Amino acid sequence: MNTQPTLAEEGDTTGDPGAAPSSDGLKAGLKNRHLSMIAIGGVIGAGLFVGSGAGIAAAGPAILLSYALVGAMVVFVMRMLGEMAAARPSSGSFSAYADQALGRWAGFTIGWLYWFFWVVVLAVEATAGAVILEGWVPAVPQWAWALIVMVVLTATNLASVASYGEFEFWFAGIKVVAIGAFVAIGLLAVFGVLPGSDNPGAGFAHLTDAGGFMPKGAGAILTGVLMVVFSFMGSEIVTLAAGESEDPQRAVTKATNSVIWRIGVFYLGSIFVVLTLLPWNDPSIVEKGSYVAALDSIGIPAAGQIMNVIVLTAVLSCLNSGLYTASRMAFSLGRRGDAPKGFAKVDKRGVPKAAILSSVVFGFVAVFFNYQWPDTVFAFLLNASGAVALFVWLVICVTQLRMRGIILRESPEKLVVRMWLFPYLTWATIGMIVFVLGYMLYDGGSAREQVVLSLLVAALVLAVALVRERTRKTAARD
Repeated sequence: MNTQPTLAEEGDTTGDPGAAPSSDGLKAGLKNRHLSMIAIGGVIGAGLFVGSGAGIAAAGPAILLSYALVGAMVVFVMRMLGEMAAARPSSGSFSAYADQALGRWAGFTIGWLYWFFWVVVLAVEATAGAVILEGWVPAVPQWAWALIVMVVLTATNLASVASYGEFEFWFAGIKVVAIGAFVAIGLLAVFGVLPGSDNPGAGFAHLTDAGGFMPKGAGAILTGVLMVVFSFMGSEIVTLAAGESEDPQRAVTKATNSVIWRIGVFYLGSIFVVLTLLPWNDPSIVEKGSYVAALDSIGIPAAGQIMNVIVLTAVLSCLNSGLYTASRMAFSLGRRGDAPKGFAKVDKRGVPKAAILSSVVFGFVAVFFNYQWPDTVFAFLLNASGAVALFVWLVICVTQLRMRGIILRESPEKLVVRMWLFPYLTWATIGMIVFVLGYMLYDGGSAREQVVLSLLVAALVLAVALVRERTRKTAARD
């Protein structure tokens, strides 16, 4: 007996990419401009603004190679995911595809791990946003600011998917404009042609004038990989959102084809500007943050406050998308019978209220842990979800190996996006991800703890999935 649900049972629109979903499913409330900006802004997380200074200090200018390696890995993973999502848009994205290609246990495990990852992210981002807001309005305590931003964005997601899309359109737009302006102004200063700039305009000299391009040795590139890999998480959100768009196939195809220039401009471009404006070992890069230090070197007044506004925007964007992503994954799991049935119910606006509220509740609990037991309970949650991004990418790769054949057999005309050099590049990407996980175990410290705890949580979820599968098969035989 085949107990796996069809995509139609999930409320998806695979039959006609432009059709509205059924009345008991999600509504196609996202416009093409929403999807385009979600795709562009999805790769720009707060980690890019906040965490890049530590990576530069660890690897020097060679951090560019770290970003390039991780960027290439993400491009390949997104290409594979795009191939599947363009052929079969689904609210569960890679979890639904793993369900079909590998088995119910795989979809259940990766779906719940991904949900767990995002509810922990909700707590991290709510706290980060609260810190900035408390600095501006100290009369309101930090916990109250965290509560306020969570409540506001929950209300946005509960209103309609179009409300989420509109908020994300503007949040992502601010990030895109900010990074674009930073790269353009920074390059003018690098070559000494920016009027009124305080930067000496050393050209590319800073890439090699402080100990060479690899001052910490070639091994530091791998250390840099560990430090930057998690700032790329979120690029896959567009494939979940595609199921609620006017034309899923077109949106996914466009997002997949543009991922190379997005990573090139926003990550490599902006870090390149920082490294050419300042020597990599300038203390201000770590003390102030790489982007603030770069803006200060140009002579832009109130650089710190400008960056706080941009970081807050990135935090709110991540919160908004995190809540959306967690709720849609819970919805998909509910539709497939791998979560409470209530998660699969939608209101008259096509909003999965129960899935949203359940995700928010766990997000609030995680925020409470962050304030009450930051170094014990919350540290465990943080580390236990730390390597989930890599697990997700690995499952996407393995799933695509199987899904290519399924799509070719069932609907070859929908294979409009194809992974390059299949299956060789898919296997190479799997090797890259496994190598990074192995190096995290070898590197020790927090990286090893993240992998070990994430593996323990994954093993626990997998055990539940296998027990459920065995119980289901026994019931079917009886």
